[in-house]
Amino acid sequence: MIKTSSLKRAEQRRLSLISRCARFHVLSAISIAVIFVTYILFTTHTLPSNYHPIHTLPLTISPIRPPLLNNPTFIVRHVKLTSYSIHKPIHMFKEDAQKTVLEDDHKPSVSLFNHTRKEKVNGFKEKLPEFDILKSTPLTRRFKNRAQKFFKDGCKVRFFMTWISPSLRVFGDREVLAVDALLKSNPKSCLMILSNTMDSVYGIGILKPFTDRGFRVQAITPDLEFLFKNTPAQSWLDHIKNGKTETGKIPLAQNLSNLIRLAILYKYGGVYVDTDFIILKDFSSVRNSIGAQSTATSGNWTRLNNAVLIFDKNHPLLYKFMEEFALTFNGNKWGYNGPYLVSRVVQREATTLELNFTVLPPKAFYPVDWTRIGGYFTPPVNRKHLRWIEAKLGQLCSSSYGVHLWNKQSRGLRIEDGSIIARLILDHCVTCNTK
Repeated sequence: MIKTSSLKRAEQRRLSLISRCARFHVLSAISIAVIFVTYILFTTHTLPSNYHPIHTLPLTISPIRPPLLNNPTFIVRHVKLTSYSIHKPIHMFKEDAQKTVLEDDHKPSVSLFNHTRKEKVNGFKEKLPEFDILKSTPLTRRFKNRAQKFFKDGCKVRFFMTWISPSLRVFGDREVLAVDALLKSNPKSCLMILSNTMDSVYGIGILKPFTDRGFRVQAITPDLEFLFKNTPAQSWLDHIKNGKTETGKIPLAQNLSNLIRLAILYKYGGVYVDTDFIILKDFSSVRNSIGAQSTATSGNWTRLNNAVLIFDKNHPLLYKFMEEFALTFNGNKWGYNGPYLVSRVVQREATTLELNFTVLPPKAFYPVDWTRIGGYFTPPVNRKHLRWIEAKLGQLCSSSYGVHLWNKQSRGLRIEDGSIIARLILDHCVTCNTK
């Protein structure tokens, strides 16, 4: 009896277990079906009919001309700020354009994957016509005479910027602010913008508020053959045009800017500044200098940057920079031909040659690190924050020649009223107060 009873109980437990497993599988199947149906309904109702998972088409921006500090056309994005621990919605700025295409800064010049070396080089040679700045044209061949005419009447300081693009990428409000601040702080100086796209009716319109006020600013298409002649840059350009050197995945425009700034200073002397640099002081007393981006606790620099370069004509360090560029060019590493290049050349040459130059501390040109630039765009949220902003403004105005905005990190941030950047702009501009 005991044995029979035990067998019955065991059989009952087995049947119960089978029943529970069956229910589990049924419920699992139902749950999966519900999730799948929900997903289909969601995507059908929320995604546009022309949606593609990978967007490969260029983004066309309609012409808009918003005010600088109160732009109504913003896309709200949540971004974690890297300074002062403030978390709030930040706005992505829609740049204006004149029937132009906004290029992705990180879009490779040619595809570098799953191709042989020959295919890569041939691929670039096919795309070479897009880079008009590499061509020799009647306009480029006028560069020398146009530059002589522009500098004819003398300038207190010769400033240079570059705006290099295979298409008419927008020279937007952020770049206009840099021009504005430069001319406010250096009104008797000249600014030449080396650009094949700004040297146009469109570019003349962008710069008209300044030229109408008598400021000397002009965009001129550069002649690379002329600028690079009798320098190490000449062989690099020949190899690029002949397809013997791979441009890499970093946009060619970025590396051309790195090289052109060296060549123009070597040819003419003066000051090169990036288009995301807000100048706060007169530069006439600074010569043959480069800025440190960071320093060690000992005070020795650990990284230099090429966003601001100040050198006399034919300075030997500029030649060394161009030589390094041509010999070690690498188009696949961001910064390798720019900030990292000037850092390694100075580190190597400073102990062996008397090159007559100065490395200025970070507070001169890079008073805020790129990881903290977000905090400079936000308004005060309380009295403590306001006191912090006031203290920073005092430091910048007394100790810095300018502020690098680190566009790669800050281009999507709105300049909020009351922020450090907004207050600097209002104090260092010639046009923004009249808009």
